[in-house]
Amino acid sequence: MDKKASQSLTVMTELVLPNDTNTFGNLMGGRLMYWMDIAAALAAMKHCAAPVVTASVDNISFESSIKLGNVVHIEAKVTRSFNSSMEVHISVWGEDVIQQYKYKSNEAYLTFVALDPNGKPRPVNKVIPETEEEKKLFDGALRRRQLRLILGGKMKPEDAEELRALFV
Repeated sequence: MDKKASQSLTVMTELVLPNDTNTFGNLMGGRLMYWMDIAAALAAMKHCAAPVVTASVDNISFESSIKLGNVVHIEAKVTRSFNSSMEVHISVWGEDVIQQYKYKSNEAYLTFVALDPNGKPRPVNKVIPETEEEKKLFDGALRRRQLRLILGGKMKPEDAEELRALFV
């Protein structure tokens, strides 16, 4: 059964406490990555209705640090599915509730694989993108997947049809 991208939307909110920060009073990157992995896994599970495991995490670049006492908003949504894997896009926002402003912290793509009861990869539902943003993310997902496979040594560059089209 195909599913709309919007059906996987997961929003997670966390308060940055002293135990979450480094010596500069900023949220530690590792703590944020932990929260991002949880939010993305929940989105993937919503999409495929099965347990999932993290297969890859793309480059994470931090645009703005999130300070102690600020709120972290993590939005995760499945962008596209393949055989047994799903790409999930994550957007992270910080919010200063006292000053009342929100700011972008970072974004990333994570890939998850759905598992059957024996712990083996299982087929997943196709994604139906509806909004312009969902369609844009859907269209780029195949190129990002091929790049991941090349970098992971699982695909030869000459076999990456989608990437070759960008350069030839």
